[in-house]
Amino acid sequence: MPPADDPARVVITGLGVVTSIGVGADAFLDGLRAGRSGVSPIRAFDTTGFAHANGCEVTDFDPAPYLESLSPEETGRATQFSVAAARMALADAGLTPAAVQAARALVSVGTTDGESRDLDTLVAHQLGGGPDTPTEAALAARVPAARLSTSIVTELGLTDAEAVTIPTACAAGNYAIGYGFDAVRLGDVDIALCGGADAVCRKTFTGFYRLGTIAPAVCAPFDRGRTGILTGEGAGILILESLPAALKRGARVYAEVLGYGLTCDADHPVAPNQDSIARCIAAALRSAGVKPHEVDFISAHGTGTRANDITEAGAIRQVFPTPPPTVSIKSMIGHTMGAASALASAACALALREGFIPPTINHVETDPECGLDCVPNQAVDADLRIVQNNALAFGGNNAVLLLGRHRDDELPAEPTAADPPAADPPAADPPAAEPAGYEPPAAEPAPGATPGATR
Repeated sequence: MPPADDPARVVITGLGVVTSIGVGADAFLDGLRAGRSGVSPIRAFDTTGFAHANGCEVTDFDPAPYLESLSPEETGRATQFSVAAARMALADAGLTPAAVQAARALVSVGTTDGESRDLDTLVAHQLGGGPDTPTEAALAARVPAARLSTSIVTELGLTDAEAVTIPTACAAGNYAIGYGFDAVRLGDVDIALCGGADAVCRKTFTGFYRLGTIAPAVCAPFDRGRTGILTGEGAGILILESLPAALKRGARVYAEVLGYGLTCDADHPVAPNQDSIARCIAAALRSAGVKPHEVDFISAHGTGTRANDITEAGAIRQVFPTPPPTVSIKSMIGHTMGAASALASAACALALREGFIPPTINHVETDPECGLDCVPNQAVDADLRIVQNNALAFGGNNAVLLLGRHRDDELPAEPTAADPPAADPPAADPPAAEPAGYEPPAAEPAPGATPGATR
C-alpha cells in the first residue's frame, strides 16, 4: 500500500461497455470510428400521445450470458447493464473473478434513474388497479439504486469490497471514476470497478419532453439547428488499478487517469452555470498538473440543447484561449444519463490508445454562439496525449476528468513554482446578443414547458 504522501499513479486496464452503437469495447470502438447512430423509435414503453419519441435504446441485449450468480428475473435492466459491463471489463483487463476476490476492491457506479423503469411499471399497476392493488414484491425488490453496485459484488462473489452507488445525475459516471481514482491512488483498494449505468424509462423521457428538450429526430450538439436531446441507455465500467500493479501483471494500459475536478453550484435546478463549469475545468487541470494548451481534445457534455451547448462552450473559452477540438458522442448514443460520462471516459481511453478523435454526427452548420471545432460527422486520426471529459448535471453537479496516454516520457510533469497550474478563470462577460435576424429552431414544447432551460 503506497503511503498517503506518495500516491500511486492510476491506469485504466479494462473497459466494459453496453451502448446502442455496440456492446463490448471492440464494437463500441467500431461505432465511434464509423460515426454510427444508435437512434430508433423508443420501444421500452407506450409512446402514444407524444408528438415524437425517438431514443437510443440497446436492442437485442441478452443479459443471461453475463449472469451466473444472479438471474435476469431478479435484476432490473440498468442492473443487468451494470453487471454485464463489469463482466466485460474484467475479461478485457485479463482478470478473473477469483483475482478480484483475492484483492481489496471498490465498486462505484453512478446513476440518474436507478431502476426507474421498474418503478414505472409498479406505478402503472397501482394506477390501473387502484390503491389496493398488491405490490409485486419481486419487482419492488429490484428498484433500489444501490443494486447497480451491490449486484456486481454479488455476481463476482466479492467479500472484501466497498459498493457505492453515486446519484449525481448526469455527471455521476465521472464522480464514480473520481471516487475510484482516489481509492486506488491512496492505497485504500487494489482495484476499482467504476462507471455508470441507466436504462430508458418513461419517467425521464416524459420529464425532458415536458421541458421541451426532446429532439424530434436526432441529437445535433453545437449545430445551429439543434433541437434537443435524445434519451439513451447503457453502461460503462472501467477497471482502475495502480500502474505498478498493472505493469507487474503485464496488463494492457488504455490510459492513465491524471486528475479530476468537481463543483456543485446549486445555482438552478436544471440550467447550467457557466462560471461554475469553468471553475470545474480549471480545478481538473490543476489536479492533473496539465496546462490548457496541452489538452488535445475535449469530450463535451454536449447534450444538444440550446442552453447547455452555449453555456458549456462559453465555459471552455473562459479556460482555453484557443479551445481544442470539442466533440459530443451523445450525437451517436444519445444522453445515457448516469452512464453518459462513464461511456465518454471509455471513448476517451479508446481514442488515446487508438489515435483518433470521435466525430459529432448529425452536424450541418456550427452555431456561431458555440464556435467550436466539433469534428463534424467523420472521425479524424490524431496523435493524442491528453484528453478532457466534461460532465454536467442538474443542480449544478459538475465533474471533469483528465486522461493521458500512458507513456512515461510524455505525461505532464508535476507543476512547479516556475510553471504554476491553471488558476480559476475570470467570471464570464454578460451573454452576447443574438446575431441580427437569427432565430434558432426549437422542438415544439409541451404546454407549460420551458424550452432550452436544461443541461
